[in-house]
Amino acid sequence: MAQSMEKFSFHKYSGHGNDFVIIDNWNGPIPDAEQSLVSRLLSRPKYGIGADGVVFIGVGPDEVDFAVRFFNSDGSEADMCGNASRCAAHLAHILNIAPANMAFKTKAGVVESTVKEKQVSVQLPKISRPEGAALVEVEGFSQTYYRINTGVSHAVAFVDDIEAINVGKYGRAVRYHSSFSPDGANVDFVQVVGDNVLTVRTYERGVEAETLACGTGVTASALLAASQGLVKGSSVVCHTRGGEDLTVRYEGPPEAPEKVFLEGAVRYIFSGQVGPDIFKK
Repeated sequence: MAQSMEKFSFHKYSGHGNDFVIIDNWNGPIPDAEQSLVSRLLSRPKYGIGADGVVFIGVGPDEVDFAVRFFNSDGSEADMCGNASRCAAHLAHILNIAPANMAFKTKAGVVESTVKEKQVSVQLPKISRPEGAALVEVEGFSQTYYRINTGVSHAVAFVDDIEAINVGKYGRAVRYHSSFSPDGANVDFVQVVGDNVLTVRTYERGVEAETLACGTGVTASALLAASQGLVKGSSVVCHTRGGEDLTVRYEGPPEAPEKVFLEGAVRYIFSGQVGPDIFKK
């Protein structure tokens, strides 16, 4: 049981304010069955470390350098996380787990990544075509949300004034709306601010709040904006709530891209050890 675990090490990372606790689990200090609970406890503010999610780096199949598991702050497991992938790639490189050009396994598929100092790009697994749209009204606020899966499900709305949107209120309502049942969706509000520039705010499922950035969310937003002709070119710059920009590049038609890349900086915040008191209620 988790309560009997000895202390273990962790690394704290941030991708544009989207923050993660990353654990080098190569030698298995945290059993698979305990990773959900450990993630929830580590993510707690005040009693834990505090984070949007937790990432475990472990041994992967022979064709990749390593494997990762992503957990949201509520302990639910995610198939994919763009910013967490970039942070995990950076840590794997500095720990000599992987070279600067690497590949790693996620539940959504194999991710390829390149690390150049603090700049990290990832090529996301194959992205499916947009899945249609739903008109949702929440307390008089009526908006069309476009569905797309970029490793996880997203519902994307284009708005005229992103600062006027109560992301927590409307994001939560849409995330649980019957149009996106049974699993719900991450909800992105997007404003076009230039020929190839977007501002994106995201309510994340599993965190159950607005996060300062969401890698799969800006990817979803960029591809949908491009497919609707709202932006030009095959490279889209996305302003995030964290104050930094993420860039989405794609090859092929945006509604069915052959390759999609997510690029930006990461921050290695600190490392430490967790003791057994983390498991006390």
